[in-house]
Amino acid sequence: MKIYTAGPLGFSEAGRVFHTDVVVRILRDLKHDVLDPWTLTDRAKIEAVANLPYGEERRDAWRALNVEIGANNCSAIDRCDLVFVVLDGVDVDSGSAAEVGYAFAKCKVILGYRGDLRLAADNEGAMINLQVEYFIRRSGGDIITRISELPGALRRIAARLASGATGEYQI
Repeated sequence: MKIYTAGPLGFSEAGRVFHTDVVVRILRDLKHDVLDPWTLTDRAKIEAVANLPYGEERRDAWRALNVEIGANNCSAIDRCDLVFVVLDGVDVDSGSAAEVGYAFAKCKVILGYRGDLRLAADNEGAMINLQVEYFIRRSGGDIITRISELPGALRRIAARLASGATGEYQI
């Protein structure tokens, strides 16, 4: 499968290590094609803008580059078979929530991972933000709580997709 990896892990050094050395490695070891948003935009472009002095030029450069980054990520979600999203944090990352909503609207299966022990739900009936959880579960996906569950969850989803099932919904 082509799997888009959503989540906030690329924003921190520790997150990048977990994303690359654990998540991406597992997906590639399982022979999936990884569509990694942290590598879709030329890193040199990002660094060039980040290194500009604070001010209007930097702001305008970010505005232009943000359009490219957003379009690259959107295109990758369009091309993927499944979105794997990291849901850790005291609330689901806003960009990740947007990607989940877009993926749901595009009838993609979504698999969530929440290894964070903190409570982050709207009420006792949910694990995370109820709308994000709804989209994940209605897509035919699931939420796992241990990264070791990833291979089994992907096998179950791949079997459902191979049988012609596309999730629990049609838009």
